[in-house]
Amino acid sequence: MRDFTCPNCGQRLAFENSVCLNCGSSLGFSLDDMALLVIAPPEHSEHAGAVDESRYQLCANLHLAECNWLVEKGPVAKLCVSCALTRTRPNDADTIALTAFAAAEKAKRRLIAELHELKLPIVGRDDDPDFGLAFDLLSSQFEKVFTGHENGVITLDLAEGDDVHREQLRISMDEPYRTLLGHFRHEIGHYYQYRLIGTSPDYLQRYHELFGDPEADYQAALDRHYSQGAPAGWENDYVSSYATMHPAEDWAETFAHYLHIRDTLDTAAAFGMAPAAATLERRVLGPSSFDTMIEMWLPLAWALNMVNRSMGKEDLYPFVLPPAVLEKMRFIHTVIDEVTSNPAKLAEVGAPVSEQSQQMG
Repeated sequence: MRDFTCPNCGQRLAFENSVCLNCGSSLGFSLDDMALLVIAPPEHSEHAGAVDESRYQLCANLHLAECNWLVEKGPVAKLCVSCALTRTRPNDADTIALTAFAAAEKAKRRLIAELHELKLPIVGRDDDPDFGLAFDLLSSQFEKVFTGHENGVITLDLAEGDDVHREQLRISMDEPYRTLLGHFRHEIGHYYQYRLIGTSPDYLQRYHELFGDPEADYQAALDRHYSQGAPAGWENDYVSSYATMHPAEDWAETFAHYLHIRDTLDTAAAFGMAPAAATLERRVLGPSSFDTMIEMWLPLAWALNMVNRSMGKEDLYPFVLPPAVLEKMRFIHTVIDEVTSNPAKLAEVGAPVSEQSQQMG
């Protein structure tokens, strides 16, 4: 995530700010500008860093989800691009779940902003009723909720928003990393698997070579994974033990790590901790682009891990990227680069799935 400053006074801001704590200006995030803009009276809104308060306001989820994204004013309060993707949320009486809901929406906004920066198509349910992207953010206080993805719908158990609960799960499942943003980045990988890979026989063939058969029996793979665990030596070929479970999970885990790396590099570059070429807005082009990205990432990850250890914390990025994983990640990078650089391909993957020439179910 890039660095932000107040257009009025130059004060440094965080992505989540809705008010400048230095000059008191009201602020809103513009996805199109990837910037925090001042919400100002008409006479003070004629510069590029401001919007007219008579035309723009903050998302209707300002108080419920602490959302600071800008929307156009209308007779009815509107949801922003990110909040509008949420199909189901806890009811107003479930105050515990609503607290976790705000945390989940905060993580989701970071996800959506990164996808936008990567120019990946975000096709919602309005445009693709059967396979469009939607989020069900559900409380498991009174019913069982399984975090996962199905046909574009990402379901999250909001208990994951409780730090103690999430940490207990992380330890019990022997995971080195577990966060709300990590969940979203993993599940969005499933969404982009069929949207990016399914339209191209060449991509599908390479997917088979690197990950395996995406149509392999998922339930059988799930049962095998939880009864037998990851195979010996999995560290040589997979980014996590969970990635060994099924080709679709291997893709989703690798996709999530690609997003981890791109966003962390972007943040580091914004604060002078990585080369300027690491930013998302400055695309690294050509066949060498992935190698260049990894050459920037590996020393940064090592340094950040050492900084964490200096503070008595666990490693920030507690993962090893063996050659086999890097080759899978290179494929993901190549697909994203080719699709987002080609208007015809981008239009195809952004169309409703029912209108695509899908190569996979």
